[in-house]
Amino acid sequence: MDKPSETLSNTPPSAKLVFKVLEYNGSLSQQRIAEETMLPRRTVRFGLSRLDEAGLIDGRVSFRDARKSVYSLSEAGEQVGTPAGD
Repeated sequence: MDKPSETLSNTPPSAKLVFKVLEYNGSLSQQRIAEETMLPRRTVRFGLSRLDEAGLIDGRVSFRDARKSVYSLSEAGEQVGTPAGD
């Protein structure tokens, strides 16, 4: 099985950008991710789906608006940003 960092390196650039935005900002909606990355919503959806397939993010229903989801790094995704010595 691939390490999370290897999995991330195999994703498209848009997914890497989405990952970094979640890494720096914590939990965000798809709309906020699109605003932060300045990517089209369709590209953000694609990036989120790739990251979800790789097990690097988790999505949950927003408490503020049940029609929306909020995304954050999964436990495996958090390990990607952590230096090996920690």
